[in-house]
Amino acid sequence: MMDRPLRIATRSSDLALRQARIVEALLAPRGITCELVTYKTVGDKKLDEPLSGIGAKGLFTKELEADLAKGKVDCCVHSLKDLPTESPAGLVVIAVLEREDPRDVLVVSSRIDAESLDEIPRGSRIGTSSLRRRSLLLSIRPDLEVVDLRGNVPTRLKKVDEGQVHAAILAAAGLHRLGAQQRITCYLEPPRWLPAAGQGAIAVQVRAGDDTIGAIVGALNHEPTMRAVSAERSFLASLEGGCQVPIGALVVGEELHGFIGDIRGTRMISGSVPLLGDAIATGIQLADQLRERGATEVLSKLQRAISLPAPQPE
Repeated sequence: MMDRPLRIATRSSDLALRQARIVEALLAPRGITCELVTYKTVGDKKLDEPLSGIGAKGLFTKELEADLAKGKVDCCVHSLKDLPTESPAGLVVIAVLEREDPRDVLVVSSRIDAESLDEIPRGSRIGTSSLRRRSLLLSIRPDLEVVDLRGNVPTRLKKVDEGQVHAAILAAAGLHRLGAQQRITCYLEPPRWLPAAGQGAIAVQVRAGDDTIGAIVGALNHEPTMRAVSAERSFLASLEGGCQVPIGALVVGEELHGFIGDIRGTRMISGSVPLLGDAIATGIQLADQLRERGATEVLSKLQRAISLPAPQPE
């Protein structure tokens, strides 16, 4: 038990606050009261720039992690897909909550008549800020125009309603958590369409060695989700891809599926491996498989195109 509220660092968006309150609600029956400490991150402030152009890791996490390391807060709540695969020194993800739906979804404007991605008219504008979604979309529908769409979930939905874009691609989990699932036109099904590694999972990060907070928050960990996302993030890390690289991964049943593509969607390399007892080894195995099929060449070209850190020699 704590003699003061647990200080939870969270971004100030509607979705981030909802996720932090899910953690708060899970701790309440354990006798833990919480205080939410809100932040606006670099990624939240630079809404006029494409995410791939900002160029820094931890666009949505760095400010929270800095205060956690200083002891100003007790833990951070993140969307796991926004969290770099390499944690800052002294910090650790102690718990991952049971996963929401990890899929991407299509939200279509009422101005056009389409119930699926295949039915969207040629030349329609589709909004997304994700290079992964851009790559997948253009690989399937090269006749569509992809436009950068930034902002929180309500802002992006508003832009669809106003006709700034004909449709947008978002994460199912965000719409579900905000009670906006009625806006979903269709789900984009794996393995044809793969989400970001860890998508749909909420991560709780603490200071390594803080046994008191670690014990309180660690009790929330959902082991099947942790196993799956560990494999997905190991694959991402093994390919040396950050959050802004066109890489997707998802454990489906007992298989890990993954892909890497170029920005134009003209080259897509995908594969799958059985989910081993060692989740980290599973991700490495899939990354090795994709390297054998040309993933290193694709990543090198991406590095030149979007100024990513150069991949290390194999």
